[in-house]
Amino acid sequence: MQVVVSFMSVALFAIIAQALFAAGLLVAAPVNRVSNRFLALLMGAIALWVLDGFFRVSGLYGQNAGLYFSPIYYSLAFGPLLYFYVRSLVNSGFRWRARYWGHFGPVLAQAGLYWWLRFQPYAVRNDFWEQVHRPVTYRLEFIGTWVSLMAYLWLSLRVLRGYGRWLEDNFSEVSRLRLRWLRWLLVLLAVVSGQWLVELVLREFFEVYYRYDYSTELLGVVVFVIGIVGLRQADMRAVHFAPEAEAPEAAPAPSAAATSPALDSAAPVVADFVAAPAASAPELAPETTAAMPPAAAAVSPDPLLMERIRRALVEDGLYQNPTLTLAELSAHTGLAPRLISFTVNAGFGRSFNDLVNGYRVAEVQRRLAAPDARRFTLLGMAFESGFNSKTTFNRIFKQVTGVAPRDYQVGQDGPE
Repeated sequence: MQVVVSFMSVALFAIIAQALFAAGLLVAAPVNRVSNRFLALLMGAIALWVLDGFFRVSGLYGQNAGLYFSPIYYSLAFGPLLYFYVRSLVNSGFRWRARYWGHFGPVLAQAGLYWWLRFQPYAVRNDFWEQVHRPVTYRLEFIGTWVSLMAYLWLSLRVLRGYGRWLEDNFSEVSRLRLRWLRWLLVLLAVVSGQWLVELVLREFFEVYYRYDYSTELLGVVVFVIGIVGLRQADMRAVHFAPEAEAPEAAPAPSAAATSPALDSAAPVVADFVAAPAASAPELAPETTAAMPPAAAAVSPDPLLMERIRRALVEDGLYQNPTLTLAELSAHTGLAPRLISFTVNAGFGRSFNDLVNGYRVAEVQRRLAAPDARRFTLLGMAFESGFNSKTTFNRIFKQVTGVAPRDYQVGQDGPE
């Protein structure tokens, strides 16, 4: 057989080779092992789908009719594999359960059909194409793939939205855990789904085949992006977001007297950027109240618990730990993570991430106001205050103060 060499055939071949190579690297990667296996399977499934386009543009289908109905079509796995990749990436404790097989029932049926046809004589395959596949199963496969991908894209985005909220309440440093690249990947897959819908309409209502088909090329771009970015994903072993394992309604928060030693009445005042505890629960923003269980929303945050959390962060210097997590604060104070989260949200009126970064910014401001501030670099002050990257420091400082760190420093220095 002779391969027709063209830009498209070379590009598709390169994409397939890159996808299979990257999939192998993902399987062998020492971190994110479960999620990487789902991603590798997704890359393999897309690469096989792109292989169909390669057979078409390279002329191999025309030279060897036996290639038709090769078992390379697993498009009904795109959605489920993407969804379980997201689920397992945001929860390092993810475990496979028997009921999850139901998500892969359609692709197992799809694979079974093509593997059965692969071992049939050409005459049987040709009859199947004319009598069954073209009028029925081809439509079911094409429409089913589009519906499946759209449904699982929505489920994946819902998981990521919940993960984003959870992340702010459990980590003080989230720059490498935000998964923004994954959101962009989902957007790109949504574009592919839109193109798929165009092709579907053209085929169903106008009987136009392949003239405006760009889904193969777009999927090639998707798998190329996955191969590059997926391998660079940060270690997620500290992340344990499990949306399906929600805890029951929160019980009333225990008082500080029951959970901590008595705090002396001369406790230091909370820093200016943190609201001082009131005798009763501060009024919550509507979105905060809506997100909390009814029982929790009706409970006043305990001022003594707030002071205990403040002491751990400020006086014990926990905020200076660049990777401080809610779990570490819980271990230090002996308070339950959910109790800390409720107290921070309802009492301080902010997320755990915002609270810790507020203390870090306040420390940088204090250092800049010191008489010997010029002896130290701005970045050095930031690192000593708990930030671990220049990008994160610049973003958080401007978010809290409204001005860039360098501009704030100039204002502190005053005119020469």
